[in-house]
Amino acid sequence: MIEEIRHNNILMSLIIRSSFIQEGIQFFTPDDYSQQLAYMNRPKGYIIKPHVHNIVKRKVELTQEVLVVRAGKIRIDFYDDNQNYLESKIVYNGDIIMLAHGGHGLEMLEESQIIEIKQGPYCGVLDKTRFDPIHKSQIKLGQSR
Repeated sequence: MIEEIRHNNILMSLIIRSSFIQEGIQFFTPDDYSQQLAYMNRPKGYIIKPHVHNIVKRKVELTQEVLVVRAGKIRIDFYDDNQNYLESKIVYNGDIIMLAHGGHGLEMLEESQIIEIKQGPYCGVLDKTRFDPIHKSQIKLGQSR
């Protein structure tokens, strides 16, 4: 199952639930995203030809992240680019989250393990703007699973 979080027709986030399965390959991101995310399900014996990646200059203007939930239960709060709260989702072990646009905050609802993947180089304090989270009384949980 794939869930999209959109705001003003902009894809803010993708959640690929652990239950998702499909034959072949599916790219979830458009070609112009600086972070590419795909799923592959290939049969035994399928061969991906050996290859190297060419040096190609790219211009990255926005950090996009992929979170792999290895264990636990996490609430993700989604915000627009102006730090306005949109909604929240619960993610579980095995789920994968692509954070493409806008802001986000996380609360661990159980002890959790997350692998974070994003492009670099890391720019320290220039890389992000931190702000106060939504008050718990204002949380709107979107439909999940």
